[in-house]
Amino acid sequence: MSIEIIENIRAIEREKGIEQDTLVHALEDALLAAYKKTPGAARHATVELDDEGEFRVYAIEIPPDLEERLLDEAMEAKIEELERLEEETGEKQHTLINPDELDLDWDQVPQEHIQRTDVTPDDFGRIAAMTAKQVIQQRIREAERAIRYAEYIDRVGDVVTGIVQQAGDRNNVLVDLGNNVEALLPRSEQVDGERYEQGSRIKAVITEVRSGTKGPQVILSRRDPELIKTLFELEVPEIADGLVEIRGVAREPGYRAKIAVESHVQGVDPVGACVGPRGSRVRMVVSELRGEKIDIIPWNTEPARFVAKALSPARVREVYIDDETREATVVVPDDQLALAIGKEGLNARLAARLTGWKIDIQSDTEFAQAEAEAAYGGGEEGEDFSGRCAAVLSNGKRCPNAALPGSRYCGVPAHQALAGSETEGPVAAELSPEEVAREEAAVEAAESESPVAVLESGEQNAPAGEDGAERLAEADDDER
Repeated sequence: MSIEIIENIRAIEREKGIEQDTLVHALEDALLAAYKKTPGAARHATVELDDEGEFRVYAIEIPPDLEERLLDEAMEAKIEELERLEEETGEKQHTLINPDELDLDWDQVPQEHIQRTDVTPDDFGRIAAMTAKQVIQQRIREAERAIRYAEYIDRVGDVVTGIVQQAGDRNNVLVDLGNNVEALLPRSEQVDGERYEQGSRIKAVITEVRSGTKGPQVILSRRDPELIKTLFELEVPEIADGLVEIRGVAREPGYRAKIAVESHVQGVDPVGACVGPRGSRVRMVVSELRGEKIDIIPWNTEPARFVAKALSPARVREVYIDDETREATVVVPDDQLALAIGKEGLNARLAARLTGWKIDIQSDTEFAQAEAEAAYGGGEEGEDFSGRCAAVLSNGKRCPNAALPGSRYCGVPAHQALAGSETEGPVAAELSPEEVAREEAAVEAAESESPVAVLESGEQNAPAGEDGAERLAEADDDER
């Protein structure tokens, strides 16, 4: 009978990949436990596989004084283990210690003091056959669980497709991943507003894998930004081939997402590749995300331009960058302020996450007022310390020209006419249409000489001036 068991063990090793020694040792331990339950069993015994392929039971006898000492040491070690367990769990352990079940330290016993006697029962072959069946089945289940665990523990962060098995519980959703593996989609990782019907297919990201008694416990997420990256890799061949790279993802699950893409090959439009012909590629991703809107932004190494693009679909006039504090002040037209901020600040929040910059959005009017206050806020009695013309243009913005020496105004005749008023703060003159045209022409000529304005702190805005901002907006519109 034992020979047949060994043949079955070898077949299992070939089919299931379980090592023969592992199964043999498990059988020996199980047979020893079965022998201990037989009447008249020896106190110390071992089960071994002999050269003929039969399992034999050997009783072990050692000197009484040595046995007593080893039992005392084993008892002390068991008590220390229970006390340590009480400290870790904070619960009192009520465990009855049986001396016959203590494991002795056989390494302390010299071989010459050990006496071995063959005490194999006559019907041990029947016991071995029954025990072998149970042990082999248990080991096969454990090995299969270990194989499945090893398969999924290396897939953390990957996107998998599964079938919804149970969606009745509003807190958790069970998803069948195949191969007898069930994953859990907890409430905290579900997207608000999504419904998961039983039998429907969904894609989700593996965030955690735990080892359980019934197999690996796989935790899924539909809120992870990695889901969007993987969906675009599946839909866009340029991303899968490495021609286009997704540099960043900012997502508000269920509402809106922004991704920054960059092309590594000249002539490949990263935004167009992600959108696809007539929007077919991005439409597939939006469909999988149940209608979540996606803004595709071209990656730019210049922070000012990247921040301006990240606030799309709003149009941006100017961006002022502070590299030390990583703060960006964005100036937008008055009619674009609400669009730039977004509903409940969603658009600005996603742009800040995508770029990694703290963004302060101001309208043209707000920025002109703040700039005027800053120009006169540092001196006494309204003294201007910026050296900039104090006149306010017809569009509500401060004149960008420098003031003439000894005057608070630039050389534009209409502005010099205000020198006699000498009121505190910026002054807006009432001009005729012809004077307004001459004023704008003079300002444009002055701005064309310095297309980039440098702030007092050494910061740079791209591009400066009203015309430069309009050129940036027009370029952005062309790129979109």
